[in-house]
Amino acid sequence: MSAPTLPLDGAAIAADTASPPVKPSLSSWAAVASVGTGAFALVTAEFLPVGLLPAIAADLGVTEGRAGLTVTMPGLLAALAAPALTVATGRLDRRIVLWGLTALLVISNVIVALAPDFVSVLIGRLLLGLGVGGFWAIGVTIGPKLVPPAHVIKATSLIFAGVSLGTVAGVPTGALIGEMLGWRAAFAATAALGIVVLAAQMALLPRLKPTQAVRLRDLPALFTVPKARIGLLAALLLFVGQFAAYTYVTPFLVQVSQMGPAAVTGLLLAYGIAGFVGNSAGAWVAGRNVGLAVTLAAGLIGVATLSLPLWGENQIAATVIVALWGLAFGAMPISIQSWMFRAAPHALETGAALFVAVVQIALASGALAGGVAVDHAGVPAAMILGGGFALATALLIGLFGRVRPVAAPA
Repeated sequence: MSAPTLPLDGAAIAADTASPPVKPSLSSWAAVASVGTGAFALVTAEFLPVGLLPAIAADLGVTEGRAGLTVTMPGLLAALAAPALTVATGRLDRRIVLWGLTALLVISNVIVALAPDFVSVLIGRLLLGLGVGGFWAIGVTIGPKLVPPAHVIKATSLIFAGVSLGTVAGVPTGALIGEMLGWRAAFAATAALGIVVLAAQMALLPRLKPTQAVRLRDLPALFTVPKARIGLLAALLLFVGQFAAYTYVTPFLVQVSQMGPAAVTGLLLAYGIAGFVGNSAGAWVAGRNVGLAVTLAAGLIGVATLSLPLWGENQIAATVIVALWGLAFGAMPISIQSWMFRAAPHALETGAALFVAVVQIALASGALAGGVAVDHAGVPAAMILGGGFALATALLIGLFGRVRPVAAPA
């Protein structure tokens, strides 16, 4: 989502930070860029196995459904880590916290690249889950603290650019490296990127002491807001559907569409390019009608994934369907993020960890459910399962999406 996060309100952040200089320095922007690059590396690492499942399964002697645990396990741990680390780190310097989370990214990918067996791979992926959950709960608030209030939105958008890039480019990049050098090389390359990011963060980030510690009792704030509850349920359904299907798109294209490795890599790249277009289109629609944006994204994901078992044997049809799927997936994060932001703008700080936990639970549950479907009924079953959840999301927003948001207190 990936893992997706709530947009940050400039005024809210400004109120929580000391007054910095009027103009941010070049070093401030470099520090923001180091956080955004870290976001890219973490999201890329989280989605990396999706394009490599057949190779991982064949090399380690497990089924492709079981190989899907490389997506499920870190997602589950990230769901626990998001609220737990938010509370546990208290008033600890956020710079040190971010260094630790980036270090986990490096260690995780080194373990996976050198793993002698599947259990070792899972251990490495669990460490990544800690890093991902902690980053989404803590790291996304660091960038805006580095610049004056007038530049908060720009700083936040730079970090989210890393999130978007990792979401849509991580899978095709991993698949390309895996095709040329092997699946282990893809994880080794991500570890190398993590080392570069960690060095940059250690050199560029200033001290970042939080002004207020999040308490455990603050986390469920969003459950008190009706529109936010609908948004959380929609996020749960939509991300379950997306990753029940998307985790197994590579096996589908290989087994059903009979595509070779080069063709699959090219199609995943097209998926990513379409995702960039969808991200812009989703932002435009969400700016005018956020309910429509969520409904369209969910509906198109549902139609695309349900169409693959029907027409996926035809390579041309599969190419068109996957490109449309990428377009919808690109629009999905910005749409659901905008929904949550407008539902309760005054509860962003305490609600972010809860939202991240819901999304990561959905991601892990979707990958797990898709894996069970693949092992028992074949890869087309994962597409059908995912499509059903996505259409259920569109129906949910269509029926209950007119709940008025709660106004922020003065």
